[in-house]
Amino acid sequence: METAEKEQKTKKSKKNATITVKANKKGRHVMKFLNVLRIFVLPIVRIIKPFRFYGNRKVKDGACVYVINHYALLDPAYAVATTWEGIHFVAKRENFEMPIIGWVARRAKTISANRDGNDVRALLDCFKCLKNNEKIAIFPEGTRNKTSEPLLPFKHGAAAIAIRAKAPIVLITSYKKPRFFRCTHVLISDPFELTEYYDRKLTEAELAEVDETLRNKMLKMREDHTKYLENKKNKKRKA
Repeated sequence: METAEKEQKTKKSKKNATITVKANKKGRHVMKFLNVLRIFVLPIVRIIKPFRFYGNRKVKDGACVYVINHYALLDPAYAVATTWEGIHFVAKRENFEMPIIGWVARRAKTISANRDGNDVRALLDCFKCLKNNEKIAIFPEGTRNKTSEPLLPFKHGAAAIAIRAKAPIVLITSYKKPRFFRCTHVLISDPFELTEYYDRKLTEAELAEVDETLRNKMLKMREDHTKYLENKKNKKRKA
């Protein structure tokens, strides 16, 4: 019995040790499985749920924290389409128990996290990836937004990880809920850093404020896009 438990622990430790991806000769961290999805699955996604990027369409190589709002199962496609590097998505542990989704998550080196966000192992894996100059992606709402609100309240984690790792953040938000065969406008921010919080011991209240700052930035992106679309309509009317 003890031998079996030791073997299980050894397997788990090996699995955790391989969460990172080695850089290739060009210094890029490439996930072959994710590239297969980009080549064969992403074109299908673009057909059934087409999308158009507004803003920073290509994210440069190296560490960054994608912060993405969550409407649908295919939301990860937006981040995947911005780079040819690997991305470690942070997903709730329940996803790994689902037959197909769990298989894809493990092959894509997804980071497993508790639903409440209080998961030391997941945090360590995030820091390990960022330290290795890789990308991670977090859905701070914690679950799919099925309400009429533009964004759900953010759970703690995204801001704290970016601050501690001193990594740039890229915000991605769908302007409206994705619909089949209707083009979704996907807004992407330029990379930015929360340098004013670096090397500081932040309280829970301060971290909550920073998370709210990220949420407000996303809401502002949506407001600005609304104005852009209105101006575009007005120009067409005048023409």
